[in-house]
Amino acid sequence: MRIVQLANFYGARSGGLRTAVDRWGAGYVAAGHEVILVVPGQHDHSETLPSGVHRVSVCAPRLPLSGGYRVVSARRVTDVLRHLRPDALEVSDRLTLRGLGGWARKRDVHSTMVSHERLDRLLGIALPLGIARSIADEANQRTAESFDAVVCTTPFAAVEFERIGATNLHRAPLGVDLDLFDPQHADPALWSRYADDTTTLITHCGRLSPEKQAGRSIAAIARLHAAHRRVHLVVAGDGPLRPAMQRAARGLPVTFLGHLTDRREVATLLATTEITIAPGPHETFCLSALESLASGTPVVASESSAVAGLVDATCGALASNTAAGFADGIEQVLEIPRPQREEAARRRATRYRWPDSVAKMLSIHRGDDIAVSGPTAP
Repeated sequence: MRIVQLANFYGARSGGLRTAVDRWGAGYVAAGHEVILVVPGQHDHSETLPSGVHRVSVCAPRLPLSGGYRVVSARRVTDVLRHLRPDALEVSDRLTLRGLGGWARKRDVHSTMVSHERLDRLLGIALPLGIARSIADEANQRTAESFDAVVCTTPFAAVEFERIGATNLHRAPLGVDLDLFDPQHADPALWSRYADDTTTLITHCGRLSPEKQAGRSIAAIARLHAAHRRVHLVVAGDGPLRPAMQRAARGLPVTFLGHLTDRREVATLLATTEITIAPGPHETFCLSALESLASGTPVVASESSAVAGLVDATCGALASNTAAGFADGIEQVLEIPRPQREEAARRRATRYRWPDSVAKMLSIHRGDDIAVSGPTAP
């Protein structure tokens, strides 16, 4: 089977979306399929990745105020697709490439849309809830009707498609590399750079963008610092909020590392830190939270995000979407004996494996998977 993956908002600094697309593609190749990944780039270019995936970069302009993301037009993508002649199409872009379901149907190509975000939640940032939901429902209805399958990675992500009664909805949880993200990769030298026996090392790992409410991590540390709790926050990630966050962090025990390109460096940081913060209230999976759990590190996450399905009181805390809520969540985690919370975090992560995720996606591409017929349990 020739599977073509399409993804805008895929770049050197992409987070969970890029990891998911790359891991699925590598898994498809390992299973004996031909995989071509089409993404935006600075110029037209093609290459074969170490995984065996053929990546085609299509010259595309930068999207203003996006932090460097590029977006290739649907017209350019269809030009490429005519030459590729796919058997299955996997689209990881609900906004600019959603029209490709119709293109695929006219050519008898099986098409799958992967929902990496909650459209109603994103619209709700700027619009009243009722209006945001109405617009999202209409857009989601068109998406569900034009694609053969709609994939959501969590029950949280599936809610807006269940609400419109989509009959082609599938669940495919993401996975985590349990060898790369492992408690054994903790580095005492890294820990001593930021903490000592009286200091709790905390990490925020993720894109610093408005919808992720990254500034809430700084605000939580400010509350703990004011209460004389000895903490040090390391922020791994970059984005448009970084200047504002750095101003807010003046005088606080906070270090900004910027974007970490080496996944092994990220794994070492997550294994070394004692707690990670995932403040995004609209996360549909939050792969960095799962990677933290695999590293044996508890997560304090927004109670309104999909991370609520990953974390419980044994391996983290769910916080209200306020600085006080996250500060309280950190305090709750610190009350759990460290060996106990680390073991629980690792145990929770072992439920999510990339081979299982790949197998699920392949069954969807083949048309073998049975669609979810009703609301899914968390």
